Amino acid sequence: MNAPSVALIPEKAENPFKDRWVREGVMRPNSARIGLLVTIVAAISLLAGCETGPVYKPKGPGERVGYTDQQLAANRYRITFTGNSATPRDQVENYLLRRAAEVTLQSGFTHFVFDTRDTEAKTYYRTDFDPWAGWGSPWRRGRAWYWSNWPMESTTFPVTRYEAYAEIVMLTAAQAAKDPMALSATDVLSHLAPPPPPSAH
Repeated sequence: MNAPSVALIPEKAENPFKDRWVREGVMRPNSARIGLLVTIVAAISLLAGCETGPVYKPKGPGERVGYTDQQLAANRYRITFTGNSATPRDQVENYLLRRAAEVTLQSGFTHFVFDTRDTEAKTYYRTDFDPWAGWGSPWRRGRAWYWSNWPMESTTFPVTRYEAYAEIVMLTAAQAAKDPMALSATDVLSHLAPPPPPSAH
C-alpha cells in the first residue's frame, strides 16, 4: 500500500538583504517612522507656504499678514500693517503710508496727518529640518535616515517680522492749507510704487 502523499509547505523565503542589513548595522524600514517623516515634510511645506502669497491685503481673522483699519472718530483712524518674514521694514512702513492715503480718500478727505506712528520688530526662532540630507538605501553604506532614530540635520535661525501702526487725522483741503504737516493723499499714492499683484498659481 502506497504511503499517502504529504503536501510540503515551503519555508518562508529569507530576505536577501537581511544579512547585509545586520552586517552593516542598518535597521529595516519602519512604517511608523516613514509615516512620521511624511507628516514632518508636509508641515514644513505648509509653513513655507505661509510665507508666500500677497502681502498687501486686508488682514483676515487668524491671519498674520496684511493691514487693518479701525475708525475712531469721523476724521480719525487707527491703521496697522504687518508684513511677513520676507518684507523689509521700509516696505512695511510704505505700505502703512499707502493704506493711510487710501483710507483718507475713501473717507472723502484729501489730506491727513500722523498723530502717532511707530514700527515694531518681532523676532522668533525657527528650526528647519533637512530630512533628505541622510537619504540612503539598505544596499548603500552608512545609516539611512529613515531606518535610524533621529539623525536628521537641522538649522535654527532668527525670523523677524515688522508691524507698523499709526493713528491719522484726516483733513479737508481747506484744513490742510493751515497745517504744514498735512500730507496730500493723492501725492502719497503717486510717489509710492504699487504693490505687486498676487502671483498666479
